[in-house]
Formats: sequence, structure tokens, C-alpha cells
Amino acid sequence: MSSFKALRIHEADKGVDSRVEDITIDDLTEGAVEIRNAWSGINFKDALAVTGKGKIARKFPLVAGIDLSGTVESSEDPRFKPGQQVLVTGWGIGETHDGGYAERARLPGDMVVPLPDELDLRQAMVIGTAGFTAAMALVRMEQNGQRPEQGPVVITGASGGVGSFATRLFSRAGYDVTAMTGKPAAADYLRSLGAKAILDPADVDYGKGPLAKAEWAGAVDALGGDTLAWLTRTVKPFGNIAAIGLAQGIELNTTVIPFILRGASLLGIDSVYCPATLRLKIWERAAQLLKAEDFQAIGQRELTLNDVPQACADLLDRKVQGRMLVRLSGEQ
Repeated sequence: MSSFKALRIHEADKGVDSRVEDITIDDLTEGAVEIRNAWSGINFKDALAVTGKGKIARKFPLVAGIDLSGTVESSEDPRFKPGQQVLVTGWGIGETHDGGYAERARLPGDMVVPLPDELDLRQAMVIGTAGFTAAMALVRMEQNGQRPEQGPVVITGASGGVGSFATRLFSRAGYDVTAMTGKPAAADYLRSLGAKAILDPADVDYGKGPLAKAEWAGAVDALGGDTLAWLTRTVKPFGNIAAIGLAQGIELNTTVIPFILRGASLLGIDSVYCPATLRLKIWERAAQLLKAEDFQAIGQRELTLNDVPQACADLLDRKVQGRMLVRLSGEQ
């Protein structure tokens, strides 16, 4: 049985030991679909797992990596055929199931998504979990009636990974986007992604009352805490707020007033366990909206498996800009 390279996380006396090693397909967790991995990416959750700074890995040893794209090698699932290009994000890969930082993967068929015709394998990993989460916010808001003609959409934490993709996707979908960021240097970048206006959090009056002036037809919020509470008070009647993160905190100090007097909707975005049928629709929507120049606009750096541990440390130390891709076979 032939071996291949994988970056595995091992339990250690003081945290974890993450290293590249040779394994075989039988070392991987069970699954009906075997994939020759082409690309993966480095997300914040991956960095926490590989460095041991967060309790992400739930089994040891574990192949890290919460995203992957590649080509089916063999399949016991009739939905997938050898030679078919596929992608996987979420579903606990890189957490409870061996993930994408390996030259091979073995996964249950329910986790696997056919690659949309408009994307290649590398582009799928430029999108990755961050872009998928942003696209899920767009799709769920539109399923709940969001339309561009209703007015501006504000995106908080806009310079982050999900926020940047949300800025581009909502702009491509025809929305007037206000990008909220506390990083003045990111303003030109966000305008290049399609933002019509930039909002500094320092200029926001968060207020305390149950309602404030209705400003936003919708919102995508990466912060939680006081910012999410402010959004519930300032969203327009029948506006949608997609909650995608908690960078500012897990508390939500609001009232029922925005929901019963303005008909506001607060939508939770769980990109990890998104149902398979909805997952496919979201990938197709992202693929239809994003153009070749969008992928070029997002800074990218290609790494090998051996580069990943240091890159994860750099990401946590905020030394990284743009998207880091892990080249496995490098197939397009």
C-alpha cells in the first residue's frame, strides 16, 4: 500500500505536536469517497488547531485542515465517480474527521460537494470556508426576502476574511454596501471590493434604547456584542441581520421591540453543518457571482505542507494578509 504526506496533530504533554509524516489511506478516518487532494487553505480555526492555541482537534492523531478540493480516486457512493472534481468544507473535517492537509482524503459522501462548473479546484480554495460563510449569509438573507432595491447593507468586520468576501459578493449581487472597519488603511481595499461607503466604528453612536433611526436594509455581522445589538436597533422594517461571528463578544443585549415593531429577522449562519442541499445552492451562487478578476483581487500565497505550522503561527500573530493556499497536487 502506497504512502503519502500528511500534516497530523498529535497530543503532547504540553499542548500538541503538529508534523508532516508519511501515512497510508488506512490511517484515515472512515469514508466512502477517496479523494486526491489538490488544494487546501489556512483559516483561523486551522491555525488554532495546528498550534494548539485552541481546542479544535477532537481526536488524535488528526489530519488538520477544514477545507479541501481535489479529484475522486474511488467511490463506494454512487453519487461520485472516479475523475470527478469535488470540494469539502465544514462537517467537522480537521476537527473530528481527518481533513485537508494531506495528499489524500477519505470522507463520507454526504460531506462531499461536486465542484461547480464555473470554478476550478484552486479557486474553490480561494473561496474556502470564509467565502462560503459570506455566500451563505447572502443566500439566507435573500431566501428571507432581501433585495438590493430595499437599501444599503452594512458589513461589520469588513476587512476580515469573511467580511471581505461578503463585501465583494453583496456588491456583485447588486447591493449598496457600507463596509464597517476600524482599520483606516483598509478603506481603499474595501472600495476596490465594491464598498460604496466606509464606516468607522468610532463614529457610531451605539445608543441604549430599544430602537434608533432605521438605517440599514440588511447587515452581515462578524462582531456580536454591542455591535450586533446596535444593528437590531437600526435595521429597517423587515430587514435581515446575518450573524456570522463573535469577535466583539457573545452577549446580545437587545429587546424584542425590533422584531415585533419592525419585523426584523436575525439569521444564524452555521457554515460547518449547513445541510447538503443548501450547501450546493450556496456554492453555485458564489460561483455565479465571482469573476476571474475577483480571485485576482484577493491576495494569495501558496504554501507546501511543510510551511503550514509556521504560517499558522504567523496568522495568529497577525503577520498575514490575504489568503494562504496549501498546494497539494496543485491540480486545477
